[in-house]
Amino acid sequence: MPAASLRALLAHSIDYAGMFPPCNLALKPALQNHAKYIRESDAWMLSTFILPTGQFAAVSGNLAQFDRKHPLRVSALGSKTETATAFRPAFEEAMEAIRKFSAEHAGVVSIDQFEMLLPVDVDLATLAEAAGMFGEMKLHVFLETPADTAEHAIALLAQHNSKKNMRVLGCKLRTGGVTADAFPSAAHIGGALIAAARNRVPIKFTAGLHHPVRQFRDEVKTKMHGFLNVLGAGVLAAEHDWDEGQISRMLEDENADSFSFDETIFAWREWEIATDRIHARRKLITSFGSCSFDEPREDLHAINLL
Repeated sequence: MPAASLRALLAHSIDYAGMFPPCNLALKPALQNHAKYIRESDAWMLSTFILPTGQFAAVSGNLAQFDRKHPLRVSALGSKTETATAFRPAFEEAMEAIRKFSAEHAGVVSIDQFEMLLPVDVDLATLAEAAGMFGEMKLHVFLETPADTAEHAIALLAQHNSKKNMRVLGCKLRTGGVTADAFPSAAHIGGALIAAARNRVPIKFTAGLHHPVRQFRDEVKTKMHGFLNVLGAGVLAAEHDWDEGQISRMLEDENADSFSFDETIFAWREWEIATDRIHARRKLITSFGSCSFDEPREDLHAINLL
């Protein structure tokens, strides 16, 4: 069994995004993979299946491998819009699609999350209007921002969340891609993590976090951020009120031996957090999207954590 602190840090942490780059699987094999993964011993690390709302109709004929015991848990992905004017109707359309799809496949499909790009010109009024469209649906909503504008986006989301009776909105941070220029600096990621922690804005991540520890990868000709670095820095920064210099040092660490896990403590170098505190911090440091569920597990085996 993995150490309890590792399980706390990585429980339900990987949103499977098999249809997205660089894997780019078709819908059917991606669903087949997910159905297999949720029945494996490492399923404790698996979270939702990333599914664009535009693919709901196609999924309807490919649900035979899911049932009430092994439902398809979905993070629905809304369409990309560039302006606040386009954002509102697209958000409303997505909510209606989620209601319909959930009703048609109740018990077999569970839509737990919704993700959508946040245009730079969206204001508080637009966010409030969008939040009012949830109705009775209990969705965890994450609005995507690039890392270089994340602190501004998080401040806006925090303002929204602070209003009485408002549904909480989270931030989705882009941490990589398929080219070197898609990977933000450690300083940008660190600034976003600190802003999210201090404002109590939930945050999840997307793209580029295939490997546990930061490393250079020839396929993208740059260093990819590690998911142990990012999730670990998120919980430690929140626990110890780190500044941007300290969090950047952890995000840039390429030594797997700097990370240690046992039943009661997760430590990075001299910094520690107790397992029960990881559980508490993970309520805001939630998950990351990966087109592979195998690659993260293989790497964890390679460094003797699984």
